[in-house]
Amino acid sequence: MNKLIVSLLLTVGISGVAHAAGDATAGQAKAAVCGACHGPDGNSMAPNFPKLAGQGERYLNKQLHDIKSGKRTVLEMTGLLTNLSDQDLADISAYFASQKGSVGAADPKVVSRGEALFRGGDLAKGLPSCTGCHAPDGKGNAAAGFPHLGGQHAQYIAKQLTDFRKEEGGRANDGDTKPMQSIAKKLSDEDIAAVSSYIQGLH
Repeated sequence: MNKLIVSLLLTVGISGVAHAAGDATAGQAKAAVCGACHGPDGNSMAPNFPKLAGQGERYLNKQLHDIKSGKRTVLEMTGLLTNLSDQDLADISAYFASQKGSVGAADPKVVSRGEALFRGGDLAKGLPSCTGCHAPDGKGNAAAGFPHLGGQHAQYIAKQLTDFRKEEGGRANDGDTKPMQSIAKKLSDEDIAAVSSYIQGLH
């Protein structure tokens, strides 16, 4: 019995270290280098670099770990995370999660198709709605690690969906059930453009 208790205590202790809480204040200084591409507060002005402000802390932390380990390839970030500790990544994630995200505008020519896909999916194609994981307002589900999409650059969203759709050389860090890979394969280029534009103006 004593061995079991000791084992449980050690497990809890190890888990606590592995999942250290992020410190947004400490993260602000550590995120200074990130500002060159993502903006000082995480609101990137460049449409090919994602907005990080207001993104879920759990999601950000996972992406940083995946990029650092090579599980997710982002050429522009090669080597930038190599010398950062788990605590550094947690702090940076906490900082960007604490910031307020900005919102863009949707293209009125495709907004109706984009809204239909986001809110209702496409039954004929076997596409679920985006709202199930990302919420009707695009805020995602921070606790589950589903990303905040509302206001994100359309160009960035379109690239991610296109990468998820690729058989090889695309984006593979999609979780065990690979939901985004299976969904993206059912999207046409026109669907991707429409839903990405809609997301850019969603708030």
